[in-house]
Amino acid sequence: MPFDPIEQAYLSLATLAQLAQPGAWQLGLAHDRAHHLLIWITRGQGVALLDGSRRGVGAHNALFIPARHLMAVDLGRQALGMALIIPGDASLSLPQSPQHLRIRDAGAQSELTHLMETLGREQSARRPLYQSAMAALSAQVAIWLHRQSEGQDPAPETAARRLSRQWGARLVTHYAEPISMAEHAATLGVTPTHLTRVSKSQTGRTAARLLSERQLHAAQQLLTSTKVPVLDIARHLGFGSAAYFTRFIKQHTGKTPTALRQMTRPTSPR
Repeated sequence: MPFDPIEQAYLSLATLAQLAQPGAWQLGLAHDRAHHLLIWITRGQGVALLDGSRRGVGAHNALFIPARHLMAVDLGRQALGMALIIPGDASLSLPQSPQHLRIRDAGAQSELTHLMETLGREQSARRPLYQSAMAALSAQVAIWLHRQSEGQDPAPETAARRLSRQWGARLVTHYAEPISMAEHAATLGVTPTHLTRVSKSQTGRTAARLLSERQLHAAQQLLTSTKVPVLDIARHLGFGSAAYFTRFIKQHTGKTPTALRQMTRPTSPR
């Protein structure tokens, strides 16, 4: 289907800059992905939306986001790091829930950095069976994740955090449906006011803003990576008309859908 994201069928390693192409919105807007993602930050700091809560992140922090979990990462320009992209159907023993690991042990830091650099060398060389080699290295990364998560103090579980996590999970599956905020809240067993208050306290974003961000991310993804007509994108994302969709895009980006699409279209040589 033209609206379905392309599910990556192979392991790959990217820098944070490559992961954010073609713009900061790729990581900064609340969204979910069809693949698992491990981000290893080696320099800089920022904030992340993960597992229903907002938290500060910095150097020697590892973020593991399983496929189809709401996330957002906003790092400063000086941030450096690597990201391991793992297909959603990979046969690896990965954590089932998002992980934010602050790695203080120098040995553990060096171990993950070495694994990521070795993955990068395999990817660059592309020798025969390089994907098999990357799979073996990724299995070691998975073991590293489990070992490090055992030494971390879990964040306290509260009713507010549970509700925020439930709202994130609902956004993953229902962001493109024409459902009112009142209906969303009723499904979660709360009032819209309570949902908004909890979402703001846990994530720094209101419930409505999270919904808008998820829609905006999907819209920009489709506009920049497909040729699907604007009207079809608007209908797919639950907008009543192309005009309403255009106003939504322009309000959040300052540009029309057509202008956004043209900005990312490669220029033909003369």
